[in-house]
Amino acid sequence: MLQSPKRYASLTLRVVENAGLLVIAVATVIAGAQEVNVMIAAARVTLADLLLMFIYLEVLTMVGLYFESGKLPVRIPLYIGMVALARYLILDMKELDVWRMLGVSTSIVLLALAVLAIRYGHVRFAYPEDDTTLDRHSPAANRRR
Repeated sequence: MLQSPKRYASLTLRVVENAGLLVIAVATVIAGAQEVNVMIAAARVTLADLLLMFIYLEVLTMVGLYFESGKLPVRIPLYIGMVALARYLILDMKELDVWRMLGVSTSIVLLALAVLAIRYGHVRFAYPEDDTTLDRHSPAANRRR
């Protein structure tokens, strides 16, 4: 008897999750198309435009990975954060004081270090079910052979 409510709750949660991901994907595609229209209307492409398009692509990658595997790699939001901070730094550089610029730059470096730590942990201390994602030449993959 208890299996039925749990199954329906799990199914409902999955449907809501997928609907939310679909909304995020559609909104990201629309925002990307709007940005392309802005670039076409301005007849020029700036570094800030490219970085914004890269953020949109990373969001779509994150949604796609979540649809495929049901898991969200922690690195992708960190990449998005680094690109967003770099874009902020580029766009507002003239208005930023030295301390704020240093703070944003330090934040980017800290996010990059976090990505490196996560990558190192993933390769060095991989979960048993993640064996298929290991690089053939990584130390963790070689220990299992």
